[in-house]
Amino acid sequence: MRVLFLGTPEFGIPSLRMLVQEGYEIAGVITQPDRPQGRGHRLVPCPLKQAALELELPVYQYERIRAQEAVEELRHLAPDIMITAAYGQILTQRILDIPPMGVVNVHGSLLPKYRGPAPIQWAVIRGEKETGITTMMTARGVDSGDILLQHPLAIREGETAGELYARMGELGAQVLRETLEGLASGSIVPRPQDEAEATYLPMLEKEHGRIDWTRPAQAIACQVRGVNPWPGAYTAYDGGVMKIWAAVPLPGQGTPGCVVRAGGADGLVVGCGEGLLRVDVLQAPGKKAMPASDFLRGRPIPVGTMLGEEAQGG
Repeated sequence: MRVLFLGTPEFGIPSLRMLVQEGYEIAGVITQPDRPQGRGHRLVPCPLKQAALELELPVYQYERIRAQEAVEELRHLAPDIMITAAYGQILTQRILDIPPMGVVNVHGSLLPKYRGPAPIQWAVIRGEKETGITTMMTARGVDSGDILLQHPLAIREGETAGELYARMGELGAQVLRETLEGLASGSIVPRPQDEAEATYLPMLEKEHGRIDWTRPAQAIACQVRGVNPWPGAYTAYDGGVMKIWAAVPLPGQGTPGCVVRAGGADGLVVGCGEGLLRVDVLQAPGKKAMPASDFLRGRPIPVGTMLGEEAQGG
């Protein structure tokens, strides 16, 4: 089976390595173009490209994969099947029609729930206890194709989106292996998604990390985990921005955004719309991330200090 693999972030790396280990013929690896990063704006390849080069696989990059020259090159590569795993560009029908066996997508949710580009993060942000991997036949539309296989995965207590992301990538490789074996043997029967159950969540933006202290502490704690490592949960503090990297909800009540305890066994505790939030790891403006207890020993925060919008200009 001749495979063309499309992906960009770390999520697809275990699947690509599995294909190589299982002896599939890799026609090529398609990734997003190198992007400028850092102060010097140096072009940096995406994680999947780096992995593909380490595996000595041919890499192709298109600013617009739907462009005529890109489509012609994909046809020339003559894949039997195409596999996508968080590639980042929408495939046109002309592209979907190239491989005789179609295009299989490895998606990080139990479809039809959590369609969209950031399903793993949103599952954590929304406090889900379970997520999973779906392989599906890619069709026009966003994550709307027929389901091939699904495997659930429990979200661990206190698990961040980054930690879950790594586990989901490994599970994705396992489910993809089973999917390709089932397609080859004819044992998999695609089934349509229930559109009535479909949910779509957008791309994560920096604004999704801003803490609204009027929300329940439990919801804020999930947000903190779901936007870790990017964009990171943040709140206004001391004329700048404080990032919160780990937090736990506690019983109790306090004014939203108001520091109710600072120091001692609880460290930094902040009032929320419902309950209290214990901040375990924070990053003050211009500083490195550190345990809240360590920060408070060097720079006390007075009880009654307001975080968030109320702190602006204070």
